Amino acid sequence: MAITGMHTLVFSPEADAVRAVLRDAFGWDHIDSGDGWLIFAAPPAELGVHPGEQPGHSISLMCDDLAATMDELRAKGIAFEPVEERSYGMVTTMLLPGGLTMMLYEPTHPTAI
Repeated sequence: MAITGMHTLVFSPEADAVRAVLRDAFGWDHIDSGDGWLIFAAPPAELGVHPGEQPGHSISLMCDDLAATMDELRAKGIAFEPVEERSYGMVTTMLLPGGLTMMLYEPTHPTAI
């Protein structure tokens, strides 16, 4: 099979600020592909396919300890919505620059990674 990776995109009117969060708050390795256009090495990934009325996709980040991860990211300026317990884990939404939101959760389901 020729598929060698997955390139995920996020869009924000404050793209530079989101890049700064991924670089500085998340500490993700990256390359500069030119003119400050950063491409990040994402953590290991898995992909699930859920039934839905409309086609779409979303990005969720997983962690081993939600409370500790939230504390660490709060200290770096990340805000969160309240934590909820769901059938698949403890879940929050990160509030990122430009109105971008992203789920962060501590899974209780088996993972592929």
